Amino acid sequence: MKPDDHIQYIKGVGPRRAQLFGKLGVYTIEDACWLLPRCYEDRSQVKLISQLEPGVIATVVGEIKQARVLTTRRRRRIFELTVADGSGAMTAKWFRFNTRYMSSLFKKGERIILSGTVETDPYGFFGGLQMLHPDYETLSRDEDELVHTGRIVPVYPTTEGFHQKALRSVMKRIVDEYSSKIADILPPEITHQYNLPPIDQAIQQVHFPDNSAGLELLEQGISPAHRRLVFEEFFLLELGLANRRRQLTQDRAGIAFKSTGELAHRLIKLLPFSLTTAQERVLNQIRQDMARPQPMNRLLQGDVGSGKTVVALFAMLGVVEAGYQAAIMAPTEILAEQHYLNLHPLLDELGVNTLLLKGDIKNQHKKTAYERIASGDVQLVIGTHAIIQHKVNFQRLGLAVIDEQHRFGVMQRANLIRKGYHPDVLVMTATPIPRTLALTVYGDLTMSVIDELPPGRQPVETRLYYDRHRSKVYSFINKQIKIGGQVYIVYPLVEESEKLNLKAATDMAAHLQWDIFPHLKIGLIHGRLNSQEKEQIMRDFKAQRLHILVATTVIEVGIDVPGASVMVIEHAERFGLAQLHQLRGRVGRGSEKSYCILLVHFPITEEAKLRLKAIVNTQDGFMIAEEDLKIRGPGEFLGTRQSGLPDLKVANIIRDASLLEAAREEAFALIKKDPTLSLPQHQPLKEALLRKWKHKLELVQIG
Repeated sequence: MKPDDHIQYIKGVGPRRAQLFGKLGVYTIEDACWLLPRCYEDRSQVKLISQLEPGVIATVVGEIKQARVLTTRRRRRIFELTVADGSGAMTAKWFRFNTRYMSSLFKKGERIILSGTVETDPYGFFGGLQMLHPDYETLSRDEDELVHTGRIVPVYPTTEGFHQKALRSVMKRIVDEYSSKIADILPPEITHQYNLPPIDQAIQQVHFPDNSAGLELLEQGISPAHRRLVFEEFFLLELGLANRRRQLTQDRAGIAFKSTGELAHRLIKLLPFSLTTAQERVLNQIRQDMARPQPMNRLLQGDVGSGKTVVALFAMLGVVEAGYQAAIMAPTEILAEQHYLNLHPLLDELGVNTLLLKGDIKNQHKKTAYERIASGDVQLVIGTHAIIQHKVNFQRLGLAVIDEQHRFGVMQRANLIRKGYHPDVLVMTATPIPRTLALTVYGDLTMSVIDELPPGRQPVETRLYYDRHRSKVYSFINKQIKIGGQVYIVYPLVEESEKLNLKAATDMAAHLQWDIFPHLKIGLIHGRLNSQEKEQIMRDFKAQRLHILVATTVIEVGIDVPGASVMVIEHAERFGLAQLHQLRGRVGRGSEKSYCILLVHFPITEEAKLRLKAIVNTQDGFMIAEEDLKIRGPGEFLGTRQSGLPDLKVANIIRDASLLEAAREEAFALIKKDPTLSLPQHQPLKEALLRKWKHKLELVQIG
């Protein structure tokens, strides 16, 4: 059998266990080699029975003195072994067993090794010690073949119906028979430079390590064997990203945009502010990219309120001036509407035809909108997912801007890009991405960061209150409104849920209006309102006709009301760290001092405490993102829906950050030397790359 053969045909597996392996993400023999133990137990230290103490996990070697089936007074059957080693005796008991199998397995006079938790035996005659359901192996075979005891033992992730001992036995057979058949794909110069063991040795040692291997290094996943597997996984990931970047920058013809800059010059005169140094720097990077004859593929990061949209607007005007169309896709209707309300007056003044495209426009208007986009009459389209419907066709799409990219799935972004012929792509995010994550998820994108807020902005003061302090919060709201401030109060639900004891936006809006602030004007906004209702409420709030806006997380992104100075977040313990940071970013957009109040309800999980501590202690979005990554781990932080990348089975981008950097450097250097991996010595590497990435290579360009 070969490493890519199905796991079902391994001795001891079969169809049923193959299904169980499938639940663990294992389908082939090679997959099994990458199913690493989740932890290890040191069963190599053998103790005398006389040294055993109740409550301690121990390993003993002894002779079977007796093997029998007992029946208790309550007719419960027990299989019992009596084992002695010269220093004393003890019993081992099983309550679930097959009598014929157990009787044939254990013979009087045979030597046996047992590992388990030592307990007091209430019915024993030999010092009263026992082990219940211990792991065991008889020593009639060569002791070097021990699998479950007498060594450092791997403990695997498992699933219901697949017991640890059975899984371990199959894994031992696979590792022994097939690890030598796994191709060693890393170039020798790399393994030598980073002192990495051969792949077969690494697989053997990571699954069934020698007793001399350091248990602490194994447990932490940083043993030499682990390092080899981690490096290889990162290397294949970065090789795919390097290959994508090569294709984008060398192999694909794009549009070299040429514009006089007249529209940009006129826009500068219309804006009531000057661009920051960071905005100017990023805009120059984008313009240089767009002037090249290859498609731009750039990620624009900037904390909330840093001015990403105006940078994107300058880029879109350059495209329009060159005779092409631009589109900006936002994840929610309210954000698309805000973009339209903010940009439309400026674009009208500049003579640029703009259209807002949403899912809820009426059919007669839809047809007209589609015709205008297809004819090229509309130069700039602002919209939601409605832009990527199959009936929407652009005449000459030159630039696709994707706002708040983390809200879109990979295929949604791909669908927008396919609306043009290799258009330039600018993806924007106000959720800062930690460096290590950026090297994996956005490893083939050129990255720009707006690391400066507009002048005059004050940091938002974040305060934490418990529900019992609610009266203090209401008093503070009153004071802020008296001095001209406006307040957001955000709830996690629209209507009260029977399952979750959370305060709901609709109920609380009524309660606040009638019982708490009858002298103030309160509005309510949530995702279930239609577009006209949402637009009117936001206009009223912006025009200060409302003092308080009660909302759900529909206002998380894209809302810009300079007069709003207080953000109150109810049930803050239920929100993610990125959400809390985004919501806090809705205030502090004017020159006045602003506040974010976190109202917390018990009970609070330990993870929620860490989130709340992080948001109170720092304003820096990148520090918050790093903390969020540590708390949630890369898998949950990112989500497979977002990445379109191969899964990382072994590597951890937090723990293994230095190996990630090294693997990236080597992968990009190799692609530079052998762009298509056509050299004979790189053929195994090329095959592994295609297996690892499968159909995902085409998706990497859009993150």
